Amino acid sequence: MNITHSSQRGALACLSLCVLLSSLGTSIANVALPELARAFGVSFQQVQWVVLAYLLAVTSLIVGVGRLGDLIGKRRLLLAGILLFSLASLAAGLASFRGLLAARALQGLGAAAMLALAMAFVADVAPKAQTGRAMGWLGSMSAVGTALGPSLGGALIAAWGWPAIFLFNAPLGAAVFLLARRSLPADAPAERASRFDCAGALLLALTLSAYALAMTLGRGRFGPQNLAWLLAAAVGVSAFLRVEARGAAPLVRIDMLRDPALGGPLIAAALVATVMMGTLVVGPFHLSRALGLDAMGAGLAMSMGPAISMLAGVPAGRLADRFGADRVSLAGLAAMLAGAALLAALPASLGIAGYLAPLAALTVGYALFQAANNTLVMAGQPADRRGLVSGLLNLARNLGLVTGAAALGAVFAAAAGGPIADARPEAVSWATRAVFAVSALLMAAAILALRRGRRARLAPARAA
Repeated sequence: MNITHSSQRGALACLSLCVLLSSLGTSIANVALPELARAFGVSFQQVQWVVLAYLLAVTSLIVGVGRLGDLIGKRRLLLAGILLFSLASLAAGLASFRGLLAARALQGLGAAAMLALAMAFVADVAPKAQTGRAMGWLGSMSAVGTALGPSLGGALIAAWGWPAIFLFNAPLGAAVFLLARRSLPADAPAERASRFDCAGALLLALTLSAYALAMTLGRGRFGPQNLAWLLAAAVGVSAFLRVEARGAAPLVRIDMLRDPALGGPLIAAALVATVMMGTLVVGPFHLSRALGLDAMGAGLAMSMGPAISMLAGVPAGRLADRFGADRVSLAGLAAMLAGAALLAALPASLGIAGYLAPLAALTVGYALFQAANNTLVMAGQPADRRGLVSGLLNLARNLGLVTGAAALGAVFAAAAGGPIADARPEAVSWATRAVFAVSALLMAAAILALRRGRRARLAPARAA
């Protein structure tokens, strides 16, 4: 597929903005929840669905959307996703509360298309020798969106009220839509031999929604409702596997997931996301309760992680291009393991430096892993599977995030021995160390999964 240098830059800018908009869609809404609860007169349990509707739509639909892009054309579906995201943003700023929830779900569907297909498009618009750099740039844009959301949302609400955080996305989305039409290469002729697996896509969406609800409802307390959703997810997994095994054109071929060359990096991606979410869950409590920082100090300390991710993404991608994605992925995991182990071992008496220095190592490792692992997974995929595999990679990350918030949050609460708000600094410090001890074990498991995948990739060459 021929693409000029100027069009290549425009296409990469477009893909980066798609990732930025999708990340903003989550982080910018969190800061508005108190204002939305007051404006609509609803409870916290109700208003949290403003975030959950978006999260559930992205998580449950991203694999199906990625596969659909393979079948009908990535450019066509990406344009539709950008347009849907923009129109839903406009509707969200003008809607009633129920209309807002519906608009947020539609926003999430648009974001799923943007996330899955932006990564799938990299191989079409970036030279093979610069794939890691492009993947690193997308990772940086994701970090920018996550870091920028709270401060941008707060400023927009202060100036124009809560509708501004949604209306802001509409003209920006329109600009990205025009840029995409101009810069993205045309789709190859559609292959009509494959049908879209509607039954598999529906089953997967329902299963993932049930799992996400099991992990997010209850504010950290795992009760009967969570158990019911988790059982529903287990039943859904069983039904999905049966349908895919018997289908003539399955959404996900089961042998793909059994292949360590793909399954290893996907497992590692999920475990890494679990640990990174753990840092976001634990960090504010440790900084304020164990180290005694005020809200401003804790906020500045928490901003270090996204700042490092922003700055390290592109250099990490360049390292992957130069030294190989396999090696850089493992190096990133080793750095994360070292950072988590230090956070588990170092006492709180070392103060803020004793927390931030290992956290910096953890975050640099994360940037290395993300750029290299994304390159590793996507580089060898045929054109007709890139959307699907990109969807699976994003799904692994999202599942890790929701699991990390629930599981590592539960470890933190259990280790503290009672309500966190009333826990003594020593108890909070011990709970933080417990979380990072578990995180170190998870990183060791990620290294094993990635090494197993590497052996599977190298086996054919050795046999030859």
